[in-house]
Amino acid sequence: MDRRESLKLTAGLGLGLGLYPFNLGEQSSDKKLGIALVGLGSYATAMLAPALKDASHCYLAGIVSGTPEKRAKWKIDHQLKDENIYDYEHFDELASNKDIDIVYIVLPNSMHAEYTIRALEAGKHVICEKPMGMNADECRKMIAARDKSGKKLQIGYRLYYEPHHLLAHEIGKEKRLGKFLMAETSLAFRMGRPNWWRMDPVMGGGGALMDLGVYNIQAARRMAAELPSAVTAQAYVFDKNLYKGIYETYMFQLLYPSGAVSNTTCSFNAYVDRAHASYERGWVTLQPASNGGEKVVMTSGSENIKIPPPITGLQQTAQMDAFARNILEDTAVSASGEEGLTDMIIIDAIKRAIKSGRIEDIVYGL
Repeated sequence: MDRRESLKLTAGLGLGLGLYPFNLGEQSSDKKLGIALVGLGSYATAMLAPALKDASHCYLAGIVSGTPEKRAKWKIDHQLKDENIYDYEHFDELASNKDIDIVYIVLPNSMHAEYTIRALEAGKHVICEKPMGMNADECRKMIAARDKSGKKLQIGYRLYYEPHHLLAHEIGKEKRLGKFLMAETSLAFRMGRPNWWRMDPVMGGGGALMDLGVYNIQAARRMAAELPSAVTAQAYVFDKNLYKGIYETYMFQLLYPSGAVSNTTCSFNAYVDRAHASYERGWVTLQPASNGGEKVVMTSGSENIKIPPPITGLQQTAQMDAFARNILEDTAVSASGEEGLTDMIIIDAIKRAIKSGRIEDIVYGL
């Protein structure tokens, strides 16, 4: 089935845009919540700030940066108030700023837990960029801080609000193509930045596994609509001059209680971006699976499935607007702290499997 044929599939399951949490046609409030971005690196600059310009329920209200030049530039570029611009020494003063409702942590992985907890303690709702923490124990502390504060916490899982990933998850959850049998989810790109913090084992925590591997795990377990119970894993380094203290390429196999299996490759030295799941009566493929923009979505089976149109604009707009609506309407967060914890429990087990060379059990829980 080619792309044109796949996009002609007609509505047999009634999967319309009304199903998805990013549908902003129903305006819950005219109020827009103020977001402060903490860390002004490439992701905040190229993705989050532009995404906020198109948001319906939130806006860029403030920034936190340790670089004076960045603070000055962002003030002019985004017309920010002086009192909404902070350095890290004055981070905790966010508590008294009524313009800022949400703090978005866009720092290196090793700083996620500390600043998420501090923002919650300051009485702010928090979005923490993925991965949630360096390990599952950090995630548990973040969830405890959320519960103590009474505020909401979202993990920066933009694909939880992307229509084709939501469709794939619904197909698996509702068993519309029958029992889940296997999946292949892989993501890799060539990384030529030796001084990038993601290459630092202390700041990044594990190279491509902690960055790209999160997407792979999400896609596999959500297409399966089942949590894996065990994992085997392998890791390799080919360019020893560039990869020091981390692996270049990871491969792992998630084993499910039903007997199904998913296989993943994630790497900073190749290119692939694909998620494929096989079921009793057909299959679903998303390609590219993780990048923004239009996706080729292919299905085959006895059911006719309507393919929703792609999001117009940046995926992060839907993600942040959905969180703002969660706050305004006091509803549950899809990309919750528990979801982030689940992925880190699996990543911890992958790391153990690489070290031991054996099948490692995955044990969930707070």
